[in-house]
Amino acid sequence: MALQQSKEPDVYQENFEPASYLDYYKMNQDPMADEILHFMLKHYSATFKPGGLEGKLLIDIGSGPTIYQLLSACESFQEIVATDYTDKNRQELEKWLKKMPGAFDWSPGVKYVCELEGNRDRWAEKEERLRRAVRQVLKCDILKERPLEPVALLPADCLISSLCLEAACPTLQACRDALRHLRSLLRPRGHLVLSGAFETSFYMVGDKRFSALPLDEKFLREALQENGFIIEKLEKVPRVPKTCLDNRSDYTGLFFLVARRKD
Repeated sequence: MALQQSKEPDVYQENFEPASYLDYYKMNQDPMADEILHFMLKHYSATFKPGGLEGKLLIDIGSGPTIYQLLSACESFQEIVATDYTDKNRQELEKWLKKMPGAFDWSPGVKYVCELEGNRDRWAEKEERLRRAVRQVLKCDILKERPLEPVALLPADCLISSLCLEAACPTLQACRDALRHLRSLLRPRGHLVLSGAFETSFYMVGDKRFSALPLDEKFLREALQENGFIIEKLEKVPRVPKTCLDNRSDYTGLFFLVARRKD
């Protein structure tokens, strides 16, 4: 769940604890984690499989402290730039990239992706491939016209963003603007891969409650079209009934979409 900015200027900088957030990603221990991760990882694998999306530069917008969203992409793109709004999230990400003590154990998720790709025994190899592919971890604020300023990158072949828009944008108009800002980071006919949750108004990180922007399919379709994107694929699933009793978030379903910048 990639996170950036909220309605209050520094609520994420001050209150968002990556270690608590990573509880959502303890695979095979948490039904909600499994629901979200299985859905996302299957679609990322299908999107970046041989013959799928590929290129030189991929930028991950709002990486949070997570790497699951990059596990398939690192096979198809030469360079990856990870980004996030909060200092703590970027530090947590660097901890895993540099194999520092206390880094989160992503191996269950990595093994799952390798199994999807038919190479379960090569999970350690994939971790190293991803570490080599991630060239930079940058500050990002999608509410700004130039989300990565002061850094200027060449236009990317692909942008991905997972569980970010609903966390970062305080209003629907801010979300429309954010998509326009992201478009500027992408080359003509480049691809935008978005995933997230529908109708989320809040989610918990430890004992801290964060507000979110409820998104639905109609809005996403209209906002992407307004900003010069053509949706090539949109997959959605309702929330699994057994996770509906989990009061850490009120999302009603998950989505995964692939869109292409027109020009």
